[in-house]
This record gives sequence, structure tokens and C-alpha cells, in this order.
Amino acid sequence: MEEFANTPPPPYYAVIFTSKRKEGDKGYREMAERMMELAAQQPGFLGVESARDQTGITVSYWKDLESIKQWKENANHREAQRLGHKAWYSAFKTRICKVEREYSMTS
Repeated sequence: MEEFANTPPPPYYAVIFTSKRKEGDKGYREMAERMMELAAQQPGFLGVESARDQTGITVSYWKDLESIKQWKENANHREAQRLGHKAWYSAFKTRICKVEREYSMTS
């Protein structure tokens, strides 16, 4: 199992991206890896967790709303968004939430 994102004590923000993919890769995997690398370099980025079966769910964690806004406006990320609309997703939803509490268990 992959590690969970190492987030600081709350409050911080979570961007939840839920998606349904179209058939075929069409460069998706390469772009997804590049976006993970770029996001990790952004000011305010705290970590990411992702899972994909029939529905993909990626949760990225951010210090504040300004950090999220700056990532959304990143030119490379905007190109990935454009391709997502055009080639990769049949449906998606993005939610932005403030994390006020967290609980964990380790074994």
C-alpha cells in the first residue's frame, strides 16, 4: 500500500478530483506523472493521494486557497486541463474543502 500524504496539523485544504476516463491512454499517463512532479514543486503543496478503478479519485492537499488558485492557473496545468476536457475524461468533478480535523490509525 502507498503511503498517505504527510500533511501538517489542520487547517489546510483538500482538492478532490473525481473522474471517469475515456477509452485509451492518448498520452494521459505521461501527463499525469508530469502533473504530479509539477504540483510537488508548487508553493503551498502538501501532498497527494490517488486511486483508480472505474472511477479515479485524486486528493491533493494545499496550505491555503491562494496556493490552489496558483496551481489552477499554472500554464502546464492549464494545458492538462484542456486535454482532459478534449481527450481523457468523459466526466469529472472537482471539490475544494477545508480540512479542520483529521484522525489516523497506523498498524
